[in-house]
Formats: sequence, C-alpha cells, structure tokens
Amino acid sequence: MDEYAREPCPWRIFDDCGGAFSMGLIGGSLFNMIGGARNAPKGRRLMGGILRVKEQAPKLGGQFAAWGICFSSFDCTFVHLRQKEDPWNSIMAGAGAGAVMVARHGPKQMLGSAVVGGVLLGLIEGMGIMINHFGSQQFRPQDIRMQPEDPSILDQSQGATESKGIFG
Repeated sequence: MDEYAREPCPWRIFDDCGGAFSMGLIGGSLFNMIGGARNAPKGRRLMGGILRVKEQAPKLGGQFAAWGICFSSFDCTFVHLRQKEDPWNSIMAGAGAGAVMVARHGPKQMLGSAVVGGVLLGLIEGMGIMINHFGSQQFRPQDIRMQPEDPSILDQSQGATESKGIFG
C-alpha cells in the first residue's frame, strides 16, 4: 500500500498541508479564471478572470490547506493511538476533519459534516481497496489444472470439427 511509502507522521502533516494548498490553488485558479471571465464585460474578460484568480484562488488554497492539516493531524493521531495503519484511520480522520472544519456552526452541523466526511473517505478508501484487489489478480499464479495441456493439440482438434465457413 502507498501508506507505507509516505513520510513519517510529524512530517506527513506538513507534506499533506502543502499538497492540499497546491491542489486548492490550482483548482481555484482554473475555476475562478472561468468564472471571472464569464462575469466580466466584453473586451475585459481576460483581465476579469485574472483579477478574480488573484482575489479568490488563495482563499480556496487556504481552505484546502486547513482541511489537509486537520485531516493529517487526525490521521497521525489515530495511527499513534491504534498502533496500525489501515483504512479505518483515514475514514475516522475524514470524519474528524469534517467536524472540526465546521465547529463554529454548532454540534448539529458538526455531526452532519462528520458523517459526510467519513462517508466520502470510506468511499475513497473502498475504491482504492477494490482497484488494488482487481489490479493484483493479474499477478496471482494460475491453477495448473485450469490451463490447457498442449496448445498445438487444441489447434488440431478444433480444425477437425470446425467448418470452413459459409462459402467453403
């Protein structure tokens, strides 16, 4: 799994925070450039997009970074408490990060956001496990009893029972 090739926990928090900031900044730049260009007057669309990127993209990058640092902090905490690194840590960290990010809005919103965060991370982890499972099947050894004995014999036996086609 990729978790074992990652940085150790204190450095993982900073690494994930920087990666999340970069993703938010790049994604925010793309979306805000399009939105700014669409809402700008004709003839000023490029400048409208650039201005909106300068104003809004760093905000989205900061929000992503805050979520990333919160998620990684919870993930490292669960790894330390449980003494194992498995998908449950990420699912619980997603729920915890979702709850903390809306703590100002009260316990009801915290619970709802925690459920959404946990479900989303559960879906992501489940898809990762499923992709790894199906991707690793090609490397499993085949059962010898399921393989044909000699491929040249199969060609001869098929040739005898096979018709020559519609016209032949």
